[in-house]
Amino acid sequence: MADELQARVSRVSVYPVEEYDAYVANHPLATPYHYSCWLTAVERAYRHTGWLVTVHRGSILCGVLPLVEIKTPVGRSNLISLPFCDLAGVLADDCDVRHLLLAEAQSLADTNRAGGLEIRQGGAALEELDLKSVSGSPKVRMLSSLPSDATALFQSFKPKLRSQIRKAEKNGLTSEVRKDLDAVEQFYNVFAWNMRRLGSPVHSRAWFRELKQAYGDQMLVGLVFLDDQPVGAGIVLLAGSKACIPWASTLEKYNRLAPNMLLYWALLSHVCERGCTSFDYGRSTLGEGTYRFKKQWGAKPYELVWSKWQVEKRVESEPERSGHQSGVSRLRPIAEEIWRRLPLAVANWIGPKLRRYITL
Repeated sequence: MADELQARVSRVSVYPVEEYDAYVANHPLATPYHYSCWLTAVERAYRHTGWLVTVHRGSILCGVLPLVEIKTPVGRSNLISLPFCDLAGVLADDCDVRHLLLAEAQSLADTNRAGGLEIRQGGAALEELDLKSVSGSPKVRMLSSLPSDATALFQSFKPKLRSQIRKAEKNGLTSEVRKDLDAVEQFYNVFAWNMRRLGSPVHSRAWFRELKQAYGDQMLVGLVFLDDQPVGAGIVLLAGSKACIPWASTLEKYNRLAPNMLLYWALLSHVCERGCTSFDYGRSTLGEGTYRFKKQWGAKPYELVWSKWQVEKRVESEPERSGHQSGVSRLRPIAEEIWRRLPLAVANWIGPKLRRYITL
């Protein structure tokens, strides 16, 4: 029958991505991460296989689910939608399509003998929930709406925030928003230094180059300079009227000059003038420092609901807010301290070899 739902599982490298990206572009819940660009960059930079689960009604595409298969050196692989970002997950016309997409994803995990399947979705605004019921330290997605122009955006900020932006400029900092590959290189130098300071393995330089190649002009690089030296940098991905900032860093010794304030203002004002109406500040822990930083720009918390299926047991874990854990590993602070002591060149060489398997 013409209206019968038909599911299909394909490698992203063989699927007609023009059809896929057109569907993503017209779906209200789509994010910049949903586009085939993300899957393409993952395959090229880290050699993880990208998959597309799609559902057609007749000849009309009516649902998609992007997945990446992460194969580690030991143990079984995992299918994730999507790694290295906060969310992607199902985009569907209706509940029937959604259920079929998830069923096909579970079948793919079973066929590939994967250890598990993880779907990362966005959830409701936390204002709609009973905040007293939020226990522990959950991770939330911080989103804000943008006005029609940068002047209106600046006037919407509280006086203290406007003063901090002006302070950065008075301190001699300047900013640029660029699209060229050399800007990606300058971003990486700041980012890699900051990740070593945080005690965390850094993404490869190739990862960001491949992202730039895939997203083209839909990937912006914000840079903040003191004289000719980059002291702050961030990346923004665009999709229609939506913008997100997956990475931002500053050099700690210059933080007294407020480079982070100028960096975010440069990027926010730029995307606002481009016609973007929403800005995703990324994941933060409810109530902590980065949460408060993003909140001052007008961002509000939304749930991140991550669902996991254990393939062998064929059962779904209870959906949970990202970041809920039974306890923090005692080894993590030790590992972070050791990492901070590594020479930068060593950290930048070892880091990407580990980071390609760290899906957050």
